[in-house]
Amino acid sequence: MAAVAGVTSPAGPPDATGPAGVAGPPVRVLIVDDDALVRAGLSMILGGLPDLAVVGEAADGGEVPAAVAAYAPDVVLMDIRMPRVDGLTATEALRAQPHPPEVLVLTTFDADEQVLRALRAGAAGFLLKDTPPAEIVRAVRRVAAGEATLSPTVTRTLIAHVTAAAPGPVGPDPRRERALRLLAGLSERERQVAVALGRGHTNAEIAGELFMSVATVKAYVSRLLTRLELNNRVQVALLVHDAGLV
Repeated sequence: MAAVAGVTSPAGPPDATGPAGVAGPPVRVLIVDDDALVRAGLSMILGGLPDLAVVGEAADGGEVPAAVAAYAPDVVLMDIRMPRVDGLTATEALRAQPHPPEVLVLTTFDADEQVLRALRAGAAGFLLKDTPPAEIVRAVRRVAAGEATLSPTVTRTLIAHVTAAAPGPVGPDPRRERALRLLAGLSERERQVAVALGRGHTNAEIAGELFMSVATVKAYVSRLLTRLELNNRVQVALLVHDAGLV
């Protein structure tokens, strides 16, 4: 594997074994953090599993474009606070590209404006740096499978944080007007599912509340993401909050 300036890759090719011993390519992970010890720890946690492969490391957000081009990761573990180009800037630039990898934000805070900005930019979720190893592995697998990594409890915490941090504006609120405009184009059923997501409900909870099957709820969530041009259910939840519907 060719070297990229300022970026490192592990020795040897990635394992070609999928989850539970099923043949198939492993999930390719790029680790971006300015702390070498954090990078080493994450590499140890993820690198020994047959369905995950750490394909590269970077020490700054400015190295992300070259690393992504070189290693084609499926998931990027992205530190927020880095000295030159921070993870927020790198995430926004990366998610604006066609067919970008999923991004999991690494942070020491569970509900601050930086995390919210990353989620609005399209990050699939965040991990606290003291998250137990097994939870980190599960989060990477979920993100690779196209699922958000925020539990309903965390979603509610984030929404509560937005509410506390953003009192109602005196004049017109462009974010609220945009949210209302987007949600106005939904059917009544789609709107009900969107509001339930805004309340942090799971698919099973939404199914019980709206008398649907879980499979039908999943179909509605996929339709919402397509119609609203969003990346994940957390962004739907934030949009519903912006509209003042929860």
